Amino acid sequence: MTERQLQPLLHELVGVVRAPTSALGDLAGQIRPTGVQGVFHADARVLSRAELRVDDREPESLARGSAGPHGVRFVGLTRWLGDPGPDPTVRVERLRRVSPGGLTEEIRIVSTASVPVRAVLSIDIACDLAPIEVVKAGGAAEALEAKTGRPGELAWAAAGITVTVTAEGATTDSTGGRATTPRLTWPVELPPRGRAEVSWRLDVDDPRAVVVCPPGEPAWSRPGLRADDRRLVRFLDRSLDDLRGLRLAEAGAPEDVFLGAGVPWFLTLFGRDSLWAARMMLPLGTDLATGTLRVLARRQGTRVDPATGEAPGKILHELRRHEFAPGDGLRLPPAYYGTVDATMLWVNLLHDAWCWGLPAEQVEPLLPHLEAALHWLGAHADADGDGLVEYVDTSEHGLANQGWKDSGDAVRFRDGTLAAPPIVLAEVQGYAHEAAVNGARLLEAFGRPGGDRWREHAAGLARRFRAAFWVDGPYGPQPALALDREKRPVDSLTSNIGHLLGTGLLSTEEEAQVARLLGTDALSGAFGLRTMSTDDTGFSPLSYHCGSVWAHDTAIVLGNLARAGFRDTALTLADGLLGAAEAFDYRLPELYGGDDRSLLGRPVPYPAACRPQAWAAAGAVQLLQAATGLYPDVPGGTVRLAPLAGARLGAVAAEGLSVAGAPVGVTVDRAGHPTVTGLPAHLTVTVDAVPTVPAPRPAPADHPVEG
Repeated sequence: MTERQLQPLLHELVGVVRAPTSALGDLAGQIRPTGVQGVFHADARVLSRAELRVDDREPESLARGSAGPHGVRFVGLTRWLGDPGPDPTVRVERLRRVSPGGLTEEIRIVSTASVPVRAVLSIDIACDLAPIEVVKAGGAAEALEAKTGRPGELAWAAAGITVTVTAEGATTDSTGGRATTPRLTWPVELPPRGRAEVSWRLDVDDPRAVVVCPPGEPAWSRPGLRADDRRLVRFLDRSLDDLRGLRLAEAGAPEDVFLGAGVPWFLTLFGRDSLWAARMMLPLGTDLATGTLRVLARRQGTRVDPATGEAPGKILHELRRHEFAPGDGLRLPPAYYGTVDATMLWVNLLHDAWCWGLPAEQVEPLLPHLEAALHWLGAHADADGDGLVEYVDTSEHGLANQGWKDSGDAVRFRDGTLAAPPIVLAEVQGYAHEAAVNGARLLEAFGRPGGDRWREHAAGLARRFRAAFWVDGPYGPQPALALDREKRPVDSLTSNIGHLLGTGLLSTEEEAQVARLLGTDALSGAFGLRTMSTDDTGFSPLSYHCGSVWAHDTAIVLGNLARAGFRDTALTLADGLLGAAEAFDYRLPELYGGDDRSLLGRPVPYPAACRPQAWAAAGAVQLLQAATGLYPDVPGGTVRLAPLAGARLGAVAAEGLSVAGAPVGVTVDRAGHPTVTGLPAHLTVTVDAVPTVPAPRPAPADHPVEG
């Protein structure tokens, strides 16, 4: 029997990132030559091993914790050293920090023993320069032979990348059997109650990388937050640290910052992910949105190319330095356009950034790209001319599914049968309706023609959606997940319908029914929103897109529910998301299991999920916006306040939000009454009515944290 090649697991690894560089090791701090452990730079593994030993023995793992936005500290014991007795008296602290194109480790041996301590510290190093797609597919790469240079220096080079390790004061052994696993060695002598410290450094020279670390500090604000529910404060703090580490720019355009999608597989430009993350970050300023819009506008499609999925006006899906071929016949070109939704999301981000105060002089240069995106929507998004947006992979080696649920089995009927392409996704029709309306508003505001045409386009899309998508389900009428090749409704109940809220595609009554569906235990009974209902045959709690919980999906939908006034379901999802955040030490993974909350009292990890991940981390800002209820329309001269905070979520006070470049504060008391300060004078504030009989806030529950 042939053994299957499996994608390596991530859930028990400890990651640290300063894009485009990241490091993944085990809970003890070791980087072992197995799975996805290693140091990565852009799309290559630049270090595949870094194993610490003391007297040729591994320290016993004791603890680990964050050491700032780009660092982690590990503590281990060497109980064979020091005083005899039950209490350990010698420990090893290992501080790992990542920088753009580099990594440093400081190793400190600390003694509280009454006797001198002598030991030999060593690090075994290896480098394989494996491409990320080989690692992702569970493949192996041979370690390269190290070259020695100056004392304490090792080097490797291949594929245009040069990797150097420097360890001051260390001796190196790279001869014979150690040519591919060289050892750095330091002898140490400690007096009673003494300590010693050694260090080593990794540097990467990668002139062919397509993404780089942008200069300076993040342009977004870092709000001061007080909240009755301290989970929200911790979630926001950790998420902003992670988002800081995920900042990227294109080589040659360092001023336009976007967020890399996630560690380790997707630390590059991803149209959909980068756009959604920037959209959720708008309460902290518009600079990230501007950079994301610009970098994607520069790569906007100009021609029809079935091999790459490119079409005039279309927005890129992902960018790599070379073809991405992880297996199973999937081969994506370096610049790949196989996404059905990124183009509409680009339009909607431009509109929303404008509403948050993006100045006209920054909007205007992007208007030709807006018109090109709308042209794609009208001329290329509807291949069969039925007035709905569909997708199909014509290359035969691209993504079979091209919405955000892009795994091959993501689109299933209620009985579990896979839908055949071309596929017409429900939420994509919502994005298209929203983009047409938002595009029309932008065109008219800046004196450009076409507004009426796009409003008519949106109205027709709403009529066609209403006629084609609504089906009977176990909880009453529901929008189907999609239409298949024969235009049959794919009748499973999924989280996709939550993305329709607020797009204008649904009537008031239809939005209320969607909110009721989202509130069923079949969808919201986990730590967040399940991607598929437990009633559907295709449901599996650890299915990538058919039963798991995705953090960004939950955050987007709870934000939509809160904005539309469906407080109870929004609060249920918010509590689930905060519970998951606490269980994962406030660094939410890309996704996790969709098991019922009662199974373990904490979410089950999805073992191959990216962590940290941009739109999962940005979900903390989305939750903060929903809590404060701050919804500005700067061009319209209004700000709406409709906070989710109050009796159940507790009081919230946020300082340093950003509207039209002005620092804004929002305070919501325990009764749900909001107060806003710092708004520009020309904006008029309206406040939604506070619920007259607020539900009492439940008593705090035990919230387990990750060990």
